[in-house]
Amino acid sequence: MRVFLIAGEPSGDKLGAALMAGLKTLAPEVTFQGVGGPLMRAEGMESLFPMDELSVMGIAEVLPKYRALKRRIAQTAEAVIAAAPDVLVTIDSPDFCLRVAKIVKAAGAQRIVHYVAPSVWAWRPGRARKMARVVDEVLCLLPFEPPYMTEAGMGAHFVGHPVVAEPVATQAEADAFRTAHGIAAEAPLILALPGSRRGEVARLAERFGAALRIAVAARPETRVVVVPAPAVRAMVAEALRDWPGAPVLTSGSDLAEKRAAFRAADLALAASGTVSLELAASETPMVIAYDMNWLSRLLIGWLLRIDTVTLVNLVSDTRAVPECLGRDCTPARIGQGLVSLLNDPAAQAAQREAMTSTMTRLGQGGEAPGLRAARAVLRR
Repeated sequence: MRVFLIAGEPSGDKLGAALMAGLKTLAPEVTFQGVGGPLMRAEGMESLFPMDELSVMGIAEVLPKYRALKRRIAQTAEAVIAAAPDVLVTIDSPDFCLRVAKIVKAAGAQRIVHYVAPSVWAWRPGRARKMARVVDEVLCLLPFEPPYMTEAGMGAHFVGHPVVAEPVATQAEADAFRTAHGIAAEAPLILALPGSRRGEVARLAERFGAALRIAVAARPETRVVVVPAPAVRAMVAEALRDWPGAPVLTSGSDLAEKRAAFRAADLALAASGTVSLELAASETPMVIAYDMNWLSRLLIGWLLRIDTVTLVNLVSDTRAVPECLGRDCTPARIGQGLVSLLNDPAAQAAQREAMTSTMTRLGQGGEAPGLRAARAVLRR
């Protein structure tokens, strides 16, 4: 079994490594080629070139590297065609991966599997039909995605979300975190997560600080802990100078510390994204807030096909998690949301029930997502 894999960013590297481990379990003779990061290299694949070259987001960042990316697309497609693997697995990063897949598909009847379905259920449904021209099968992270893929003409397999395979902190570790940072056991603790990109932090940090000021005014004993993405830690540290609640800033890169903070918190204020699933795994109630520049807000408003963007709400088919989005992403609305949640045990319980449902539907308690993905790739 010869498998060619392409990942373009750290999240894809993580998915790819778990898939490779699953393939080695089910088909020990398997060999790998492709593009990946340190986790995939550790599983036995020599990357065609450094994956970091593909971890570029945003028009302003992509334009200066456009020619280099085009060369990497051509180089990667040529390598796939020359290797003639049993299957090409492209992992997320559609701007790069699907361009490679298009060239490979045009060169012959190569079986192509794409890992991570596009969010056509949220916006731009035409992406699925476009993908079907070059992709044979899709490995889906969310349980409601396969029908969208099959309707567009592709095979589809729900393999589970990687969050269900991630460890969570114990209560003892959560208690130790509080003790280490001088946070009383009875003090309300709010976890703040203002985003993983510089643009998100720039738009949200000041609003988060002002909203937290409202929460701390209502409950003066409240403490705040911030777990930053490593890439924006310095930027977050600067913003914290005006935040209330004697905020604790963690390293951001220590996963055990991050998990302990998630478990120790009574509730979280988080930017919209997959972090809601990490919070669900720790059973931490949350308020979600997000905004973007006015043009993006206008365009997304026209294109969006759903009434909630929080994955816990979507997967559990509830609206248990409150959202402050776009024009509603104001300190007053966010702050009131935090105060209401702090003072409402019933709302917290409803969220935890939705979180349990979410984790079960994402595959918790079943076979690991990497192994399920491997079975789909092997068709076993």
